[in-house]
Amino acid sequence: MPRISAPTVALHRSAQQRALLDAARSLLAETGRPPTFAALAERAGLARPSVYQYFRSAEDLLHAMVQDVFPRWSATVARAMDEAPDEPARVLAYMRANLQLVAEGEHALATALASVGPAGAVEEGSRAMHDELLQPLADTLETLGVHDVTRCAELINAVVHSGSRMIESGVPLGQVWTSVEELVAPFVERLAPHGGPNGEASGSVQE
Repeated sequence: MPRISAPTVALHRSAQQRALLDAARSLLAETGRPPTFAALAERAGLARPSVYQYFRSAEDLLHAMVQDVFPRWSATVARAMDEAPDEPARVLAYMRANLQLVAEGEHALATALASVGPAGAVEEGSRAMHDELLQPLADTLETLGVHDVTRCAELINAVVHSGSRMIESGVPLGQVWTSVEELVAPFVERLAPHGGPNGEASGSVQE
């Protein structure tokens, strides 16, 4: 990997740490085992002693990975929802973003991390991610006038989980999303009888 250059030492260190975390993610995804510092240094293109400047031990590395993987998932879904044009589209964006992350291997990575990472840290990170994901969905459903927000959110997540299993069993994301959208879009669009901002039916998330 080319040497990373940055205007300041702080930015350089941040870039180096990002490179190491990305290398750790790829190694864990490939092997299902905690990456050794030797493998991590080789994958990131750094000398092995350099790794110890960022992570004191293998456990320290795993803690850093927990703090990286789960917030990244939440941030990706939140960004997709924020970019949606209206409330019905926000619900669909929530579902599409989660399924996209599964298709990209993020769920498999999180599962692998859960099997090798520090138990308390993984549980805390997973719980925080769940709460961060649920709140914007619940807020959107409440805005749409759903009577039982909690139960509706659980049903939406059940569809996401079912779609996730299909994707991980080999069904292409596009096929899964077509079925999910056909199932859910009529429901969320019915909750917005006036349609989108121009009085038209709310749009769906595009392929």
